[in-house]
Formats: sequence, C-alpha cells, structure tokens
Amino acid sequence: MRACLILAVAALAGCGTAPPPVPPATSAASPVPSAPPAPPATTAVPGRTASTPVSPGTRVSTGWEITVYYTAVERFHTGEPTEVVGCPELECAHGNTRLGAFPADFVQAVKDEGTGRTTAGQYLNWSYDVGFWLDSAPRDTDGDRLTPFVSAAADPNVLPPGTRFGISACGRQDDGSAPPAAICAALRAAAWEITDEFTPGLGGSHHIDAYIGPETGPGFTDSPWYLTLTGAQLTID
Repeated sequence: MRACLILAVAALAGCGTAPPPVPPATSAASPVPSAPPAPPATTAVPGRTASTPVSPGTRVSTGWEITVYYTAVERFHTGEPTEVVGCPELECAHGNTRLGAFPADFVQAVKDEGTGRTTAGQYLNWSYDVGFWLDSAPRDTDGDRLTPFVSAAADPNVLPPGTRFGISACGRQDDGSAPPAAICAALRAAAWEITDEFTPGLGGSHHIDAYIGPETGPGFTDSPWYLTLTGAQLTID
C-alpha cells in the first residue's frame, strides 16, 4: 500500500489467467524473480477490453496512475539486523513490545509497502496510525486481509471502499514505454476492489495502488512487476 502508507518509492500503502506470466529473462549477474501469483480464473472479468462496450451502470474513467504494492519476504533481504518494536497483535496501536530483529532493508520494505512475511511465518505489518504489529496475514491499514489481484487503495473521496473496477487499458510506464504484455494482461484480467485508502495528503484524485501479493525473489523492485502506469483507463462498477 505504497500510497496508503508513508512511502519511499514515489512517496506512494501494494498490487485471471491460467499459468502466471513470466517476466523477461535477465542476466545471471542481475537475477529477476519470477512473477507473483496471477489472479485466479474465478476473478477474470470478461469483456473488460478497450474494444468491448461496457455494461449499463459501468462508467469508463481515463487518466489514472496505477502503482503496485506487494508483501516483502524476509528471506530475500540481507541487511543488518534492526530491532523493531510495536504491537504483538493487531488490537493495539504504537506499542513498545520488542517484536524481533529483522534485516534493515526488509524493515524499510515493510514501511514502504505496508506488510512483510518473516522467516518465522508471521507477518510484520505497518501503518501510519498503528505502527508495526505482528499478525497471521498481510493486512491493510484497517486490519482487513489483503488479497492479491483484488485489493486496491484509492482516495476515498474519489473511489470509496467497496468500489469495484477493472483496468481496461494499462497506459504507459514512467519512461513512456508500454508495460510488458503479460503483466498488463494479468492486471487487466483481475477483478479489483477498493479495500484501502491512502495516507491523508498522499495519493491524489486519480491514483490507485494495486496489491499483487508476495515478492518472489531478491531484487524484486528491479523486476518488470514493480511498475507505475500512467494514462491508464478504468471501468468502474
């Protein structure tokens, strides 16, 4: 939830096809992880293409910026151990219990993305109004479980919680290039729902964060999956 948390990446927190799409191959010196899990077939939204008319009651909205967010995975991080304090469970805020020592880059990724999976199998979550807490699942700022290729965040004054939408056109990446076809296809096939909101003052009126699940290897932020789209088109139910 890069925009629903206080972030380091773009200051914005998180993200159906058959087999998951595979990012382009890279050199052995700079490995890129495999793709995060693609949306299951049950979440496919047939008809959400630029050439197919939308159903009555569905509106088309253009000019959106979309960023992805993900669950950091501790075993893919190797920074210096950093002590973290917070809540041992969700039902508290800004606790001072020692939660453990974790790699510094993992802790930063948790603050950037909002959630991380520890080697012990727990989830270290973070939000601006709670701080760090340990949990059994990745959560958004309201404590609801994040679902890959479903959960998304937006300005609640623009798209309130519960709004369902599809991505009917991916637009362009930051550098003006088209996003990888397989990644765009996975984002378009998903049935998204606004379940989270941006940190107050961040995000903007035409910005969405889309949750794509756990990172799948070291260097995930250098992979094609970690992207920002501009000029995207949504179909909003």
